[in-house]
Amino acid sequence: MHIAYICVTVITIAATAGIAVADFAKADFVLANSAEVNLPQSWLPVLATLKAAGAAGLAVGLLGVRAVGTAAAIGLVLFFVGAMAAHFRARVFHNIVFPGAYLVMAVASLGLVLTR
Repeated sequence: MHIAYICVTVITIAATAGIAVADFAKADFVLANSAEVNLPQSWLPVLATLKAAGAAGLAVGLLGVRAVGTAAAIGLVLFFVGAMAAHFRARVFHNIVFPGAYLVMAVASLGLVLTR
């Protein structure tokens, strides 16, 4: 179970940090998606910071501070539930697999840290 925790959490960290970088860089696909779900561009730096903090918190959890890793995983689950809600509210379903995948990774990381 420990190996699964490490693997899943490292994948979640990499994916979440990667999308945070794309948000900070205001990548074209990020701007297009945020426009589709009616998210103001001014929110992107805040949302990117939350994602980066979640990834960093998961990394701290991997380094042994379990409470920080657990809190980060909970925060990411809540964050991506909100992202899914934004897609549903705006009825943007053609790309809902992306926030859904991040949500699945965050839930898996949370589940594994809780069973560790």
